[in-house]
Amino acid sequence: MSIKENIDWKKMDNLIPVITQEAKTNEVLMLAYMNKEALNLTLETKIAHYFSRSKQRIWKKGESSGHLQNVKEILLDCDNDTLLLKVEQIGVACHTGRKSCFFTNLETNEEVSKIQVDTSSAYGIVDTLYHTICERKNDDPKKSYTAKLLKGKENSMLKKIVEEAGELTFAIKDDNEEEIVYEAADLMYHCLVAMASKNISPDRVKQELAKRFGISGIEEKNSRKQE
Repeated sequence: MSIKENIDWKKMDNLIPVITQEAKTNEVLMLAYMNKEALNLTLETKIAHYFSRSKQRIWKKGESSGHLQNVKEILLDCDNDTLLLKVEQIGVACHTGRKSCFFTNLETNEEVSKIQVDTSSAYGIVDTLYHTICERKNDDPKKSYTAKLLKGKENSMLKKIVEEAGELTFAIKDDNEEEIVYEAADLMYHCLVAMASKNISPDRVKQELAKRFGISGIEEKNSRKQE
């Protein structure tokens, strides 16, 4: 029997945590999760694949940025419920452009490593903005408007979406191109804040739009009524 059969998938709803290290230095790069499909893809390709809980799908590390992880060794812990990946990291592991995802001192709030690569163009502005919003969750609400929205009353946060949607509507009605762009950007920001409050990645929206591509709006609405 393969040792893979010993993995305990039941503790976390068919997911297991994965610690990823740089093979040469043993530097901890990141913590992620795998399901069976992600593990099988990793074993077959020798390139790290994970299951994203926010995106709700399999993702190959570096699929957008090109910062792949070539797997050198996979180790299973003594409880059979955690994996350790030793990899050759191409580029950087963190979406922020740092080598490791662990870069903030918990006691001093000091950033112990600097950005090595500008990843904004690789991930796109929407994904970059979403991750930035997520990072603001622990900021001081007195200094960060995003933190104030996330830590304030949910109704206040949602009210901003309604307000911005209304302002976008008026800008379109007035046929004001600059205002349309400005208000659409405001609306997108506030929608992303609300999504971040529920840990829902904009990738989920892209997946939903992709499913609808080539389907008429009437057909899509009818399919929802039948569910």
